[in-house]
Amino acid sequence: MTSTDTLGTDAPAEARATAGPAGPGDLAAALYTPEARRDPYPFYARMRRESPVHRSDQGIWYLTRYADIDAALSDLRLSNDRDRMTRALSGLGGNLKALSRLTDRLGRVMTNTDPPDHARLRKLVNRAFTARRVEALRDGIQTVVDDLIDRAVAQGPAMDFIEAVASPLPLAVACELFGIPPEDRPEVKTWFRRIGNLTADIEQAEAAVDQYEEYLSRLIRQRREDPGDDLISALVTTQATDDRLTDSELLSTCFVLITAGDETTANLIGNGALALLRHPDQLALLREDPALIRTAVEELARYDTPTQAIVRVVAQDVEIGGRTLREGELVYLFLSAANRDEDRFEDPDRLDLARTRNRHLTFGTGPHFCLGGPLAKLQTELAVGTLVRRLPRLGLADGTVLDWRPNPLQRHLCALPLTY
Repeated sequence: MTSTDTLGTDAPAEARATAGPAGPGDLAAALYTPEARRDPYPFYARMRRESPVHRSDQGIWYLTRYADIDAALSDLRLSNDRDRMTRALSGLGGNLKALSRLTDRLGRVMTNTDPPDHARLRKLVNRAFTARRVEALRDGIQTVVDDLIDRAVAQGPAMDFIEAVASPLPLAVACELFGIPPEDRPEVKTWFRRIGNLTADIEQAEAAVDQYEEYLSRLIRQRREDPGDDLISALVTTQATDDRLTDSELLSTCFVLITAGDETTANLIGNGALALLRHPDQLALLREDPALIRTAVEELARYDTPTQAIVRVVAQDVEIGGRTLREGELVYLFLSAANRDEDRFEDPDRLDLARTRNRHLTFGTGPHFCLGGPLAKLQTELAVGTLVRRLPRLGLADGTVLDWRPNPLQRHLCALPLTY
């Protein structure tokens, strides 16, 4: 799950935007094929050339140009409001109608609101979720990364990097940041996985939401009685000094902040490691100059974007690229396509860790710009940087056939077998 305000790019959007494939004559249909699952970027290039503002047979708009998406992210006529999104999904029927139930239940958090509510909620959360708090996690994250790699190496000459490092790291960091006790983390992980598997079992996902909310409510009550040095305590303190944050908003904010960065950060780490292995010249460059890692993370985020697209609903008719998008229609903003737009980036299909003109849209822009982007990038910096530094003979396992999850809005490796 992800969010442009929190730890990725759009929390409920991944769930609410998983529409089925369009009709066979529709350009958008290609994004749901096995070929696009393996490598969607040639398909984005075709859409940018032939139909950059594209209306699918389902009536959903697909935007693929950088300029259009950059402008759309700051255009309040394209809404992220929960109520509008619920109505739009319900109106499309089928699987999306089922997903609309969960969207409606996620609560009025900042990721599901427009200004002025959005600005109010984000300002309150900003007081607790500071750059200083994120940077203070550096040593702790490094310890977790080293421990995960130690355990993987101890088990043999190969590992699944997704299972061993990329997946468990964001959960461990979120639990530490929010003060979730170690003994509760396996159960929290189970809830995360069930919530993230919305399209496969909506009823199981809703049950996991109920259990997770009950657990968070208990934690919030405990922090009111005995606050600690964690983000839930900081939010509780914020509410005590500013009663504009309601109990429901506090619960929903904790829910989204803890959950949001889990999958997106894991995808960024896994995709980044794979990109380096597929480009040995860039891997060698990073080994020769480890100080390049921060610039490298920005390029890895651009090159293979973890959250491929986010979703908006048209709140007021708007013209984009000569097409009129009508009120109530859904819009998919393909950040990944924008990040490979040749009108914005020089040689966009080339991985260049030293790239300097790199204003990518991986973490959004505008009012919903990702609040937790720095945390996601810090985890990637430490995970990928440590992997490269500690394992000099790193490579893909022989015979590896990569598989990706079938959601076209998330670029998620099922496994990444490595030898070292």
